[in-house]
Amino acid sequence: MSSLPPYAQITPDAALAGLDGPTSSDGFAQIARACEAGRDDLAGRGLAEDGSRKLRRFSTWEITRYLIPVAQAHFRRVLKQNLDLPQGTTETEGGAKWFTLDEVQRLRAFFAAQGSKTKDYLPYRPKGLPAKMVAVANFKGGVGKTSTAAHLAMSAALDGYKVLVIDLDSQASMTSIFGGKVDDEWQTVFPLLARHYASHLRVDNQRRLDRGDAPIPLDETLDEALKIKAADLIQGTHWPNIDLIGAQLNLYWAEFQVPVWRMQARGWKLWDALTDVLEQDGVLDDYDVVFIDTPPALGYLTINGLAAADILLVPVGASFLEFDSTGRFFDMLHTTFSSIEDGENLAARALGRPEMAFSWDAVRAVVTRYDGSQQAELAALMQAYLGKTLSPHRQDFTALIGQAGEQVQGIYEADYRDFNRETYARGRETFDATYAAFKALLVGTWRRDELASTQAAE
Repeated sequence: MSSLPPYAQITPDAALAGLDGPTSSDGFAQIARACEAGRDDLAGRGLAEDGSRKLRRFSTWEITRYLIPVAQAHFRRVLKQNLDLPQGTTETEGGAKWFTLDEVQRLRAFFAAQGSKTKDYLPYRPKGLPAKMVAVANFKGGVGKTSTAAHLAMSAALDGYKVLVIDLDSQASMTSIFGGKVDDEWQTVFPLLARHYASHLRVDNQRRLDRGDAPIPLDETLDEALKIKAADLIQGTHWPNIDLIGAQLNLYWAEFQVPVWRMQARGWKLWDALTDVLEQDGVLDDYDVVFIDTPPALGYLTINGLAAADILLVPVGASFLEFDSTGRFFDMLHTTFSSIEDGENLAARALGRPEMAFSWDAVRAVVTRYDGSQQAELAALMQAYLGKTLSPHRQDFTALIGQAGEQVQGIYEADYRDFNRETYARGRETFDATYAAFKALLVGTWRRDELASTQAAE
């Protein structure tokens, strides 16, 4: 006779004996402190002696295979002939040479200037055009949204692009990945949104005075925000060509404050706040690619990130529930942005002004954490229904992902010697392919802009 299932063997007294006491609101604080202590312990592993994050070095093998398209023998020959170039360091007598990413950038620039003209040593970046902004969004949790954004940022940096990462999620996972230090909401995008509103309010107040109406006073928060530029919030990371505007728990209060401002000034275009401020402060001229990690909800911060984006990436798992949820996410995007357009264009038509329309250069859903042995049929069905909207590349879940995560690292931060060269090469293939699919969108949209700009100038 088979034994009863475990849930049928629970007695009230045994259940009571295993129960701890009730939890109060103070209990949440205790749990939060325990998590913080554990997080600090994990994040502190592998830090430099001064407590900062430090990016590992890259070997000659990695550089010539992944970063600079030259043969190893030619690479070594060039270094020997140009002693003013970085020569790398060795950890053992006669061992492999290892280079910092800064040194790789110097070597890449040298090959671009002196190497074969038939090879692309530097990534494509048309002159005179602004950075491309990329939002990674989905309100379904667990789809690898932040991980995808972080690895794409690292990939772009390894490819030679200068990258800015903006964390709009108050959970601040992206900020943790890049070792950001954010004490309060005044070191997040919050003051930039407040500045945009304050600037609008000053103009609106002048109109009020002209009409003989009383102005809306700017409070201390708005006065302070007017003094803050994006450069005041941007911090460097352990990646030499990745900078960060971080997030922190208090950023969530923006979701409550923004609608209050909107009620005070109905004419304020809150969805343009992030875009306008970054343009005004020259951020889009200082970087090549800006990655925006959004909260897993369609709130005001997410709306700002999506409205700012040129390219929208939506990570999705190959499961029925995630496919269903992602469909609802796109439906909410349609409802939200169509509603904004309808409201704005009603007034525009009445005043004889041009109508507005949101537009994105490219929108792609990306299958993440893919298991081909279990999910191939559903992924194929998703591809059939979504067509080009679903990227044909599916990001596999590999053992390397789990191992790197245990060491609090991105895949590209992991030293291949902790695995072995072949395991590392196989493990990063899926991320390289994810970046390749993204880079095709990036380069394609830039090229389209470049041709349009040339045509307009003729």
